[in-house]
Amino acid sequence: MRRGRTLGRAAVTAAVALGTGLSAVPAQAQRHQGRAPAPGIENCTATACHFDLPPGTYDVRVTLGGDRASSTALGGETRRTLLPETAAAAGERVVRSFTVNVRTPEGEPTGPEGTPGLDLTVGGSAPALAGIRVTPARHTRQVLLVGDSTVCDQPGDPYSGWGQQLPRYLRKGLSVANYADSGESTVSYLGNPLLWNTVRPLIRRGDLVLIQLAHNDKTTDGTTYRAGLESLVAGVRERGGVPVLVTPVVRRWFNADGTLDNNTALLVNGLGVDHPAVVRSVAADRDVPLIDLTARTKEVVESLGVEGSKALYLHDEKRDNTHTSVHGATVYAGLVRDELVALRLVPGGGVRMR
Repeated sequence: MRRGRTLGRAAVTAAVALGTGLSAVPAQAQRHQGRAPAPGIENCTATACHFDLPPGTYDVRVTLGGDRASSTALGGETRRTLLPETAAAAGERVVRSFTVNVRTPEGEPTGPEGTPGLDLTVGGSAPALAGIRVTPARHTRQVLLVGDSTVCDQPGDPYSGWGQQLPRYLRKGLSVANYADSGESTVSYLGNPLLWNTVRPLIRRGDLVLIQLAHNDKTTDGTTYRAGLESLVAGVRERGGVPVLVTPVVRRWFNADGTLDNNTALLVNGLGVDHPAVVRSVAADRDVPLIDLTARTKEVVESLGVEGSKALYLHDEKRDNTHTSVHGATVYAGLVRDELVALRLVPGGGVRMR
């Protein structure tokens, strides 16, 4: 499940001139405390913003709207969706805030470093960015992701992992740090210094760590698979974090009767290891919160049927019934958010007005 990584977007240069349709907003004076003004809209064009900032976690406050009715969405870094399309009536100004993780590499941990600093893209059906302010986040809870290509920040269209779409559903103060990586199994994730050995020291007390590994454990026996999950759970708890086990998303592999009740769809490997069942068992035995994404995605795919479910995956584009489209990743990220809310691990609602 490892694809070639080719970054499909051009780097955005720093301190670019304002583009058509953007009006500068005065920077908030902060010099009285010896700080430089927060980076603002002078770093934006009509379609993108670049902020020359070091790795870290930042709060972004945007003002949307213009003289005409508008609808604006914001993405960032390696194709993450940070703010879903947000409407503003003619003459109206809408303020939204979100928190973003800036890291190197900015996408998959074993991928290219990406562009230094914070890069944002301005999109939507009728975009209108009237103002923006970026400041270091002071009170942030991390949501770290450990997973494979169905979770990761995919570098190129048409692919998208659900972790890439999760930020759009979370409020300011929750930062998604996606350390999922294409092609990884429980064995390889634990064994690669760029993966678990990198993630574990980043975990702070109270941080959530969502763990979804199964798709690449095709030759992992049951004992080894279980031990890998238990090792990850123990490592999170030793750092004071909150582990959350996530069963894998289903493969779009239908039976003749329109169900997904087969080993390919439900992630049972060639050795007979039922990955979702093992994840559920470890969660129960170790008292770990569980998101049964296998069950939830199975319900969605079966309800849409053979034809309707194609849009969730890359069936038409790549004859790929494992990796999700942007649409599919967005739907599945919404399921993850709903489960986190139900478990009372994150507050309900999306990005909030500030």
